[in-house]
Amino acid sequence: MRAFALDDTLRERQQAGRLYFEFLRVPALSAGVYVLPAGGTDPQQPHAEDELYYVASGAGSIEVDGESLPVRAGSLIYVPAHAPHRFHTITEELRILVFFAPAEYTQAQQG
Repeated sequence: MRAFALDDTLRERQQAGRLYFEFLRVPALSAGVYVLPAGGTDPQQPHAEDELYYVASGAGSIEVDGESLPVRAGSLIYVPAHAPHRFHTITEELRILVFFAPAEYTQAQQG
């Protein structure tokens, strides 16, 4: 078993200086925290894996395959593999838990 505290994970992300910080990786699943500031831009590209977002705090909108939906604390959003998507119109800093299944394939795994 492994257990995580959201506050600790968010602090680690901040110390790493990245928008996205992965805190769990096993073959069938990876998980991380993603933080986007109010008024910020979401630079992500479609992923090869299915993805589930849980908005822990904040407010904004997400666009998936051309459909836009407001999000706030408590929102759960499923994004199928390869679907174009991004958060936008961020009115309050978004703190998001991100789950990939299977584990997200990253550039670092190529080399």
